[in-house]
Amino acid sequence: MSRLATPIRKNDNVLVVTGKDRGKRGRVLRVVPERNRLIVEGVNMIKRHTKPNPQKGIQGGVVEREASLHASNVQLVCPECGVQTRIGHKILGDGRKVRVCRKCEGVVDK
Repeated sequence: MSRLATPIRKNDNVLVVTGKDRGKRGRVLRVVPERNRLIVEGVNMIKRHTKPNPQKGIQGGVVEREASLHASNVQLVCPECGVQTRIGHKILGDGRKVRVCRKCEGVVDK
């Protein structure tokens, strides 16, 4: 199975641009490149009814957690200018390929 190229990575700050959680900001907890989806902290919360499992230490009951959402429904927030932006790529003088903000041309990668 081939990996889809999504410009958003783990620990990026993103803004949800469509859906029921439009306008919320959060940190990316996990990226699922095969399905082009990601899990954002505090966004798209669902309730799971879980059975107790004493062997694994799971108490059971109604657990609230984040569900995945499609990568096209979020936009990266630039760490330099602080606004939602599109992402470009640039090769620096030392040969590194980095992500850059399309608005301020600042480097997104640290």
